[in-house]
Amino acid sequence: MDEARSEYSRVNLSSDPIYRYLRITKGGPGGVAGQAAEQDLVDAAWLQRLRRIHQLQSAWWVFATAEHSRFQHALGAMHLAGELLEETMRIAGLLHDVGHGPFGHFFDENYLDTWDIDHEVIGRELITGPLADLVAELGASPTADFPRGERIDPRWIAFLISSRDMEGFQPPPWLAVLRPALVGAFSADNMDYVPRDSYICGVSAGPVDVQRIIHYSFISERGLTLHAHAAEALYMFLNSRLYLYHQVYFHRTVRRIDLQLREVFRPTLEVLLGGNPLERLDRYLGLTEWSLLSDVDRWAQGDGDAGHRELGEAWAAVVARKLKWRLIYQGHTDARDVPSAALSVTREQFARQLRERLPSELHDIEFEVDVAAQESRAFNPMTETADILFYEPLEDSYRQSRVLDLFKRLPVRMALFRIFARDETYRRELIRAANDVLGLTG
Repeated sequence: MDEARSEYSRVNLSSDPIYRYLRITKGGPGGVAGQAAEQDLVDAAWLQRLRRIHQLQSAWWVFATAEHSRFQHALGAMHLAGELLEETMRIAGLLHDVGHGPFGHFFDENYLDTWDIDHEVIGRELITGPLADLVAELGASPTADFPRGERIDPRWIAFLISSRDMEGFQPPPWLAVLRPALVGAFSADNMDYVPRDSYICGVSAGPVDVQRIIHYSFISERGLTLHAHAAEALYMFLNSRLYLYHQVYFHRTVRRIDLQLREVFRPTLEVLLGGNPLERLDRYLGLTEWSLLSDVDRWAQGDGDAGHRELGEAWAAVVARKLKWRLIYQGHTDARDVPSAALSVTREQFARQLRERLPSELHDIEFEVDVAAQESRAFNPMTETADILFYEPLEDSYRQSRVLDLFKRLPVRMALFRIFARDETYRRELIRAANDVLGLTG
């Protein structure tokens, strides 16, 4: 009886639509005595800030129910990381997105690119800085207290949240082996957001058997390995993820909104933040989508100078979904063996090649292009399968997924090319030029 009461006082249950309940250690009387608990970290201002940043950057203007936040995803990734491995992974799952700014990856691509950094760089700074003491003081997982003297090094967490090396830090071998479970193709991050985004958006992405993938994941002498019995489950998961990219993240209206946001986003952040977040963390802490949209709304109502009002009115058009660009062309290309030349075309190259193929009298017409696989937010899920290691029990051997017939059904790479214009005046000419660029004529 005393043991049961102790369990109730040391672990909270948090309701979740995907997993039903998440377990989080709590501090205070009866909790993790004299040490920090997971709840202390969850309640930290940098984590609570994620409640005010949408998980789906601008897609919530398209999918009416997509109101979930980065905070919800962080808790889900924490839960799944703990299902895969241990407490260090749980905390890495919780903190993997802590550096995000308003509008998520769009902020990376349209503001942080100025300093050649992204949210993971900021996340590492926060984990080894303002959040370091809380991480280092953790004393328990939901299943047990840490042995005396055991602790989590904040640098371990910072290392795990990104695939890039950390300057001045040499990870222990066991830590390097764990990292694919957080940043690989079937990471806790990915396996949380696919069913979560699908469910909350109301988009049926197909079966995602996360529990089977977790059950058949293990650490072999070669690193993170998936037993062959989970191959079909992984294939279904990757297919579902690719479907979500087409239907949600690359949705035509989402990309129209992003195109319009790109025109005002950077100048807006230059006013609201005015520099590298790493050099002004106090100011960055208060910068969320809630604060940004409140500020630009005041500008639209006449607060500030003429420049502020112009930006505010441009944001008001987006919020009201008064979109000035309309889709007039969409082309899809993929490759299953060797990537085609079209797949390496950037947004700038696509626009330039289009103009070159238009009649000379149309070289100055107004249009915009979008290459969905070009942005860092829009990386192609299929390229990651090349590094998945499978164990085949019948042969007692290891094989890469790229040599398995099952995964040859998936494209190696894919890209969506779109053209947007104010009207359809030159639709035929633009379509003809686009098909020529992408090699789709004939």
